[in-house]
Amino acid sequence: MHKAGFVNIVGNPNVGKSTLMNQLVGERISIATFKAQTTRHRIMGIVNTPEMQIVFSDTPGVLKPNYKMQEMMLAFSESALADADVLLYVTDVVENPEKNMEFLEKVQKMKIPVILLINKIDELSGPSGHVGKTEATSQQQLGDIVTRWHTLLPNAEILPISAKNKFGIDMLLKRIQELLPESPAYFDKDQLTDKPARFFVSEIIREKILLYYDKEIPYSVEVSVESFKETEKNIHIRAIIYVERDSQKGIIIGHQGIALKKVGSESRKALEKFFNKRIFLETYVKVDKDWRSSERELHHFGYNPD
Repeated sequence: MHKAGFVNIVGNPNVGKSTLMNQLVGERISIATFKAQTTRHRIMGIVNTPEMQIVFSDTPGVLKPNYKMQEMMLAFSESALADADVLLYVTDVVENPEKNMEFLEKVQKMKIPVILLINKIDELSGPSGHVGKTEATSQQQLGDIVTRWHTLLPNAEILPISAKNKFGIDMLLKRIQELLPESPAYFDKDQLTDKPARFFVSEIIREKILLYYDKEIPYSVEVSVESFKETEKNIHIRAIIYVERDSQKGIIIGHQGIALKKVGSESRKALEKFFNKRIFLETYVKVDKDWRSSERELHHFGYNPD
């Protein structure tokens, strides 16, 4: 008897979906930073054993769209409701349960198993994690959170977790395995993801931009890999960083190119670790005005929810 199925991860921005995805898959598949809205695409990560195949999907955080790119990001999240065998709805200990009720109402109507994950429970404790009298208070807080969510999603199983600390991950995997339908594998057993190598190059570079630039800059940036030439020992990559304004181009490059060199250097180190090969990376910056609102440009950058 072999089990296989699609387990899709949804929820609002910045609740830890990408960290959870990486812990479940055991590899760094998704960008995970302290900033919200880091995931822009639907990203599959595949877990294989002789008896099962779990196809996880990380999705963008659910938000009310302000421009075309965010509309397509929401479409990725909504598509995850349509083809899941098991749905993981992720929240955390500080989120208002009634945030984005329109999306939550769609989850309420689902007939498949839904597991509600209350993430970041480590934040209910003191800095040491052992806080004496405060431990009872933390349990009370968690109990209150569970009660509120049970009212909103009465048919969902509720599991408290800490994705960052791997608390509850093994229990979650065990429960997912129990819920998976009997099925042959959907992908080759040695496959880790559905995304090509170029996708992870652009994501790693974009992650460094998220970490090193403030305010609107990271959200106005897209990365396109123009050239990816691989040999047995090396990979030569040419990547274009697109921004919307000339002023943003100047900020990305920085005084005497110092900022761009830092992004390139840190990206190269991360890429060498990811591919386990020597990386030669060239990065350039171009202006593509209002790309976030252009359907044609968004399709060029891979925003194709269908």
